[in-house]
Amino acid sequence: MGNNTEVTEFILLGLTNAPELQIPLFIMFTLIYVITLAGNLGMVVLILLDSRLHTPMYFFLSNLSLVDFGYSTAVTPKVMAGLLIRDQVISYNACAAQIFFFVALATVENFLLASMAYDRYTAVCKPLHYTTTMTTSVCTHLAIGSYLCGFLNASIHIHDTFSLSFCMSNLVHHFFCNVPVVMALSCSDRYVSELVLVVVASFNIFFALLIILISYLFIFITILKMHTADGYQKALSTCASHLTAVSIFYGTVIFMYLQPNSSHSMDTDKIISVFYSMVIPMLNPLVYSLRNKEVKNAFKKVVEKAKLSAGFTS
Repeated sequence: MGNNTEVTEFILLGLTNAPELQIPLFIMFTLIYVITLAGNLGMVVLILLDSRLHTPMYFFLSNLSLVDFGYSTAVTPKVMAGLLIRDQVISYNACAAQIFFFVALATVENFLLASMAYDRYTAVCKPLHYTTTMTTSVCTHLAIGSYLCGFLNASIHIHDTFSLSFCMSNLVHHFFCNVPVVMALSCSDRYVSELVLVVVASFNIFFALLIILISYLFIFITILKMHTADGYQKALSTCASHLTAVSIFYGTVIFMYLQPNSSHSMDTDKIISVFYSMVIPMLNPLVYSLRNKEVKNAFKKVVEKAKLSAGFTS
């Protein structure tokens, strides 16, 4: 591509060029996406149908499930198309849209996890004030704030990336459009754009992580002060699912961004990207359903209602 020709489309090089791996990977990602779809949308429906789950924790969980479904959908279908029919071309605007929705929803998840940590802190450390602290208004404002931060962050990254000129290679060494890999293709001076990327991303991650760490510090202090085994177990079970989800999400982020440059490789980045863009959205509903008695009971109740309904209509 000539140096004076503006890029109008990008070519995603994908996970692998090995033909024998295309179909197995397609089947694997299809299964992951179906489980993600069923798990997250099922969780939202379950929370809506069962009045016992109309609490702040499950309000945030329903939003988390919607976000997981959204940012998995921003990436996975295009990857599946690339594997099945070798459709590796993505237009300039579609690439920008993919980056926007992936960054926005991943950032929303980041702040929703922080909001959920504050909710757990209030439940464990200030149980008598829980209903007056975590009101509908407070929960709504925290959720709206998470979405506003997400879409503001995505807008900054889109302007930061696509204000650059793309006039050289259009080969994206990845399986989806992501800010660093697309930015690397620019023929403009990228110093300021890369600095903005690092500063904004670091602020979002570490601000949310700070809230989570402070919340859990107070939670663990409160748990250590408990004198009964029942109170101890109840406090732990209250936080177990959220702590698991936080560990998976931030563990992946920290591994991705804090490893030394010498150990960085494109293949490693792609594998980690598969984990945070496809596997984490699949795992979250599993974590919250397998480790949560209330969700299990709600699911059993819905299944029983469905069986009764089927019995009446047969």
